[in-house]
Amino acid sequence: MEKFQSGAPNADLDAEIVSMSRSVDPTTNEDDKVLEEMGYVPSFKREFSNLATISFAFSIMGLCSSVATTFNTPLLMGGPASVTWCWIIGACMCFTLGTSIAEIVSAFPTCGGTYTATAQLCPPRQRALLGWIVGWLKLLGQLCGLCSTEIGLANMIWAAVVISKDGQYVVTHGMTVGLFVALLVFNGLLNCLATRGLALFTNVFVFVNLGTTIIIIIVLLAMTPRSEMHPASYVFGSAGLVNQTGGWNDGLAFLFGLLSVQWTGYDGTAHISEEVRRAAYAAPSAIFIATIGTGLLGWVFNIVAVLCSGPLEQLPGPSGSAFLQIMVLRIGKPGALFLWTFVCLTAFFCCQSTVQACSRMMYAFSRDHGLPDRGYFGKISSRTSTPLRAVCFTTGLAILPGLLELASPVAANAVFALCAIALDSSYIIPIISRRIYRNDSEVVFKPGPFYMGDGVLGWAVNLTCIFWTTFVCIIFCIPTERPVTRLNMNYASLMLGGVTILSGLWYLCGGRRHYKGPVSNLPCTERTELEEEKSATYSEKRV
Repeated sequence: MEKFQSGAPNADLDAEIVSMSRSVDPTTNEDDKVLEEMGYVPSFKREFSNLATISFAFSIMGLCSSVATTFNTPLLMGGPASVTWCWIIGACMCFTLGTSIAEIVSAFPTCGGTYTATAQLCPPRQRALLGWIVGWLKLLGQLCGLCSTEIGLANMIWAAVVISKDGQYVVTHGMTVGLFVALLVFNGLLNCLATRGLALFTNVFVFVNLGTTIIIIIVLLAMTPRSEMHPASYVFGSAGLVNQTGGWNDGLAFLFGLLSVQWTGYDGTAHISEEVRRAAYAAPSAIFIATIGTGLLGWVFNIVAVLCSGPLEQLPGPSGSAFLQIMVLRIGKPGALFLWTFVCLTAFFCCQSTVQACSRMMYAFSRDHGLPDRGYFGKISSRTSTPLRAVCFTTGLAILPGLLELASPVAANAVFALCAIALDSSYIIPIISRRIYRNDSEVVFKPGPFYMGDGVLGWAVNLTCIFWTTFVCIIFCIPTERPVTRLNMNYASLMLGGVTILSGLWYLCGGRRHYKGPVSNLPCTERTELEEEKSATYSEKRV
């Protein structure tokens, strides 16, 4: 049984061009060999070192900026205790998800990430349908993640302007959208750099991200008088449970705080794995380290923010950002704005990493003919050895959800929830496939260096993340305020349903004719040898 469909007509030419630019580094050659075993011609230059890869993983999870951007939701829905407990509960559950993804990425280190892995983890008869579903969920989630992060950055910048003007400055929706578009285009232009430039730029991300977080923690604790710090019952106990949803019960109000920790991507590093040295080791390790680091340091960050937050009734303040208001209260306006500059910088780095990850996913899906572009965006630039077409298309496409801010801020807020729902759904499908089809004679799962095994540990971690992800996706579809009106409706479920229905109709009407799942672009001779090798493996498994 073939593992891949026939390759593109110019596969031989692409292979010849790539072979001329390959490094003689034995590590790079080993990475390329693994990629060829999965049916792909190595097309990128592997310039990302271990440091750059870990920095990329921390950046795309956006510790400092994610907390600052989403801090209003748990604080103003469920209260301070929701901020504290939802983060650590969600972080522990997300650790099982990140670990499960790392295991899959280690086995299938391609720029398609969990999308490509899904096709490898299911039998050929299911490959096209599951690949189509995961591919579109991934693109939708990543585009919404990029859009929401960039809108968050625009709001953070305008919040600083409002604070600098002592609250006497009015920011319109048009101003927010205008700054959002400008920032997104700038990130897109930076992503037109060659891989070496991107790797060198990425090296500094982790230091700014972690350094800013640690400095803010220290400064807040140092500048807040002990007498003005909230008691433990407010930070961790019932005194900190303040239901401000207007009608939902306390339990549901508390759970709305999960958006803060779930609003992130876990397999972003997988999408640059074709640009990473020793990808089967470095990519999953970066995911694992960043998930632990973000979870633990983020919990301390949230605890300190709540501890030093001052009166709840004074938040979020004139700027609309509760976190910035806390910094102004404790540090003073000049110091707060200085540190806020670095918080905004971490958000910018997060957007930069997200554009790179999303464009690689766009490239991979187009390479497999999942887009109606005849593979146009699945091409590599000969000048930079990066998918410039996919970068430009991703940047332009991510602008569209942001325009909802002009129509309704509530509809725009649904983009945040939609990001978490779509990405989390795309993550658990390959995890489920790996377990359901583990004994299928046509599916061969060859574990990578990062492997939890098929024992109790592996099953427990996989099942936990599956049930948890299903649970939070339901939570994120619920409106956060009552009574529900057209102004506070959570449109995330409607938007997800609309995209799902349209992509499904498209698949039935025409998509299934040109999309057959991941497509090998190896030269004909190498592809034939690969198929014979896989057929022999299938025969051994049947026996």
